[in-house]
Amino acid sequence: MNIISRLLRKNTSPARIAGFILSNFIGLAIVAAGLQFYLDARSLWESEDSFIKTDYLVVNKRVTSANTLGAEGSRSSFTQAETEEIVRQPWVRSVGKFTAADYKVYASLNQGDRGMSTYMFFESLPDEYVDVKSSAWSWKGGEEVPLIISKDYLTLYNFGFASSAGMPQMSESIMSGIPLGLRLRSEDGNRTEEYVGRVVGYSNRLNTILVPQSFMDATNATLGSGRDREPSRLIIDVSSPGDVAIAPYLESHDMEVAGDKSGSSASYLLKVVTGIVVGVGSVITLLSFFILLLSISLLMEKNRDKLHSLLMLGYPLRTVAAPYCRLVVWASLGAMILAVVSTLLLRGYYLPPLEGMGASGGGLVWSLLATVVISLAVILFNILSVRRKVRAAWRF
Repeated sequence: MNIISRLLRKNTSPARIAGFILSNFIGLAIVAAGLQFYLDARSLWESEDSFIKTDYLVVNKRVTSANTLGAEGSRSSFTQAETEEIVRQPWVRSVGKFTAADYKVYASLNQGDRGMSTYMFFESLPDEYVDVKSSAWSWKGGEEVPLIISKDYLTLYNFGFASSAGMPQMSESIMSGIPLGLRLRSEDGNRTEEYVGRVVGYSNRLNTILVPQSFMDATNATLGSGRDREPSRLIIDVSSPGDVAIAPYLESHDMEVAGDKSGSSASYLLKVVTGIVVGVGSVITLLSFFILLLSISLLMEKNRDKLHSLLMLGYPLRTVAAPYCRLVVWASLGAMILAVVSTLLLRGYYLPPLEGMGASGGGLVWSLLATVVISLAVILFNILSVRRKVRAAWRF
């Protein structure tokens, strides 16, 4: 076996093999590093509201002086025709309507011998737009009602009301464990219902208080006036949050995006840049594959007579092809190891600043898996090519 290997690899060009290892290493490193950076950085924008996806935009009409003065033709709600027009836009996948409470909401919070009470409001969304475990976001007629509130409300309580009224400040976890007394009353004051609210989530993007759609439908039916009310806000599931067509459309129709408008665009930009980087790395990897394929093809062409003679002497095809297959395997594994090491070193350089900005960091599994899969694909295709060349030498 060693004699055959030395015989067939006699004309091997170290420069070509080194060129393959270098180019394959660069391509794999770009793919792995680009993917790993995306996994580490995406939490900066995608972890703010785990129950509201970044592909969702909450829009409302811009409030103007005409709305305040009640001018004819000015309205802050969306008609059915306007909603259907939004649905027809190419960047829209679906549209959900906010349902507002058609009754008055009075809430109270007690802490020892002190407490606070205030008027509130409720809104609801179709359940498919709220990414909360069904066990936590459900209401089936009981006394307890799950709530999702804006983080701004908790901030106002902690640094506004609590400090001036001598109430204790509360973290999100503590607030979630405290029951809220809820008294719902119809507009005419003749019907009243009482419930206990528990906060199950906080939002940076929604400046509202959400209740399950089933609860809203039931209480509007029993306490509401029965009037059909047009939604004042819509939630839009968009195909690409950073689509350049979104902003001009909203501007021309006097709409604005509620909450943090930069997160979804930044997340979209991160995806685009990552796609470009991974694409470039994939192209370089593909070119390195052809470099190795060409090098081995030239080497086997020079050894065509030797290959034919060995096969005629009765050596199995696998034995004759083995030296070239080992060359492919070791060269590819060397490039893969270098790519993994360089990715880990680069990650150690950029991860601390990202964590300082609030990123939680992603796992290494997907980037390492991508590197291994690409390397295995390169090895497999080159081995198949080597065996095809050896079979061709038999027919010489």
